[in-house]
Amino acid sequence: ASDHMIYDGELLKLKLDNFSGAGFASKSKYLYGKATVEIKLVEGDSAGTVTAFYMSSDGANHHEFDFEFLGNTTGPTYLLLSSQGHPPGPSATYTRGQRMDLWFDPTADFHAYSILWNPRQVVFLVDDTPVRVYANHEDSGIMFPRDQPMGVYSSIWNADDWATQGGRAKTDWSHAPFVAAYREVRIDGCEWGPGEEWTAGIKRCSGSEWGKEGRYWWKEKGLEALSVHQSHQLMWARANHLMYDYCADTARFPVPPVECKV
Repeated sequence: ASDHMIYDGELLKLKLDNFSGAGFASKSKYLYGKATVEIKLVEGDSAGTVTAFYMSSDGANHHEFDFEFLGNTTGPTYLLLSSQGHPPGPSATYTRGQRMDLWFDPTADFHAYSILWNPRQVVFLVDDTPVRVYANHEDSGIMFPRDQPMGVYSSIWNADDWATQGGRAKTDWSHAPFVAAYREVRIDGCEWGPGEEWTAGIKRCSGSEWGKEGRYWWKEKGLEALSVHQSHQLMWARANHLMYDYCADTARFPVPPVECKV
């Protein structure tokens, strides 16, 4: 609902109540680049709510990179669910989730959440600290998203059937409205032209170092893999804050997915 998007000076606030949630989308789609949003999450008892920031292409067999912030009953102890999905096949290919807690209170101030996507890797970052990497292992027969332009989206919605304590903690609507505040959204990427021919668009965004947007810095050699410092940051984040990894979930995946073996 349009009245659930509130402009407050330089801030955009998305509101959730028992009537409606809210969200926004980029006007353009992009093939490779970096999208960043600065969010201050819902304060207080946010159980049952989800604030999402993600990139997605269109169609049944779409690509998707997700940040989902799962509400809780105690305020700052949010869980961050990151997931990536891709074709081919059923919806199960969109359940490659990892959950972690955060090393700060995401309701007290704004923090930056980013998705970097280039032909060699997809990196999820929190305040420029990498928390998840999906590397290109096409040489091992593992699909990598490189042929579908994506839009950038964010939303707040009710998911009390699963979001908090496995659905046991329900949304308390007496605390509504639930408000997530946004300070800035930045997108640097190869913009997909309206009606652009698919092969030409792939070639333009994949093969060139420059384009109408300027230098495609997200494709520079130094961004094809994590730096040594970033690798240490990733190891620290996962060692101290990772709570669930689908690769280790033998109940769901008795045979580990192929990307977990590389």
